[in-house]
Amino acid sequence: MFTGIVQDIGTVQAREARGGDVRLVIAAQHLELSRVRVGDSICVQGCCLTAIAVQARGFAADVSRETLALTTLGELQPGAAVNLEPALRAGDALGGHLVSGHIDGVGEVLSREADARSLRLSIAVPAALGRFVAPKGSIAVDGVSLTVNAVPPGSFAVNIIPHTQAVTTLGALAVGARVNLEVDQVARYLARLLALPAT
Repeated sequence: MFTGIVQDIGTVQAREARGGDVRLVIAAQHLELSRVRVGDSICVQGCCLTAIAVQARGFAADVSRETLALTTLGELQPGAAVNLEPALRAGDALGGHLVSGHIDGVGEVLSREADARSLRLSIAVPAALGRFVAPKGSIAVDGVSLTVNAVPPGSFAVNIIPHTQAVTTLGALAVGARVNLEVDQVARYLARLLALPAT
């Protein structure tokens, strides 16, 4: 479990083909990895990955064919910047919202424009996810917890404040960029409960 509060921007150092799937080696700049052990979860661009090797300034993780096909991780190449967050521990502050690291779909940046000191992004949302996105609700974009500002048909809008632009990859997003989306868990479970027949 994660919070959507990115703690570091890492860099993909290597991408290794491994029997049909991929191993990513990721360098961290500021992320405290001394508490991370092999087998622990780390959120990479919104995707929960298992660390299979850990060093002082980086880690490696295997990415399954399923994850490569359904997220943007299949597009990552050496040199790519990635948002990083270690798993939430008991007693840690919950500054964003509960994020599982299980991507619901991939969106596309439709527009970016200045909005005072913020950056306003409009992102296309897959049709099946639209009902889970609500104004003033939460959504994770590439692992970053954001508040939804507006929900026009087929998309949603978010504002990226200067701090978030500086400490995540979102400030560098261009029109046409593909992003990992995770909808709010409460909305997902509520929709599931409402769909079940009454007993």
